[in-house]
Amino acid sequence: MIIEFLLFLGALIALSWSAERFICGASALAKNFGLPPLLIGLTIVAMGSSAPEIMVSVSAALAGSRDTAVGNAIGSNIANIGLVLGIAALLRPLQIASTTLRREMPILLLVSLLAAYLLWDGVLGYREGLLLLLLFFLVIGLLAWLSLRSDKADPLNTEVDKELPRLSSSKAVIWLLAGSLLLPLSAHIMVDSATHIARTLGISDLVIGLTIVAIGTSLPELATSVAGILKKEDDLALGNILGSNIFNILAVLSMPGMLAPGYIDPQAMQRDMPVMLVLTLLLVLFCFAIKERRRVERWQGGLLLACYLAYQTSLFQT
Repeated sequence: MIIEFLLFLGALIALSWSAERFICGASALAKNFGLPPLLIGLTIVAMGSSAPEIMVSVSAALAGSRDTAVGNAIGSNIANIGLVLGIAALLRPLQIASTTLRREMPILLLVSLLAAYLLWDGVLGYREGLLLLLLFFLVIGLLAWLSLRSDKADPLNTEVDKELPRLSSSKAVIWLLAGSLLLPLSAHIMVDSATHIARTLGISDLVIGLTIVAIGTSLPELATSVAGILKKEDDLALGNILGSNIFNILAVLSMPGMLAPGYIDPQAMQRDMPVMLVLTLLLVLFCFAIKERRRVERWQGGLLLACYLAYQTSLFQT
């Protein structure tokens, strides 16, 4: 048991490091090729932030742990809003100035509702997975189009440009390859050790995906968002969460559907999906508050974090 925890922790550290190297290499290479900063931020960086979840989902699906993959997708979205955004807003209220982010929020709400509709019958089939994956590429195109049409004075554009790494193309390729090689390996070890831990403790695959796996794969978002808050880059911090959640639903949730289609744990729809939808709706409401303030206050961050802690507690009481 102790060895499995150590393996899980080591794989988690390797997963986070390789995701960071992957994002660093890919975004630096894109910048060197002259792509606009906002385009890089909304697509490459956002996809890189979801790389741990995608790799874990693929590994879990291939290992036959469909519920772990589903729990990872839903649980990561819950963690991103309840834990990551909650902590970020408690540190300092988030002022939402970017028009691009305000256009991204309805997309998140729509794909969340679509995921709930597709899983309503308790089955995640190949066609559902394929639909989500096709929508993933469609949304990538839409976000790219939004970034190219965005106002150059959009605060998010400036914040992304400031944070993009400056590397030579050769070094960027090295980091990109290193991240690409280590990501699947660390994800495989992480899923394998998490499965052994779940079996030993008598926890279901779904719960293990919703808890330590989801929290572990959300650590990059937590680190990025907290760093953004400390640098007063509020739009970047929120944009990281929005992009990650959209890709978690479309790319991460599509993997178990395509690689291991079949029935999922009924609790995923009866308990977990409603929590994800409520937190997503709260996020949108907080950012489109009355009087056009468009900010997430400390008390709202505290509410999100309290909801998350209550939800995590309930997982081990059912």
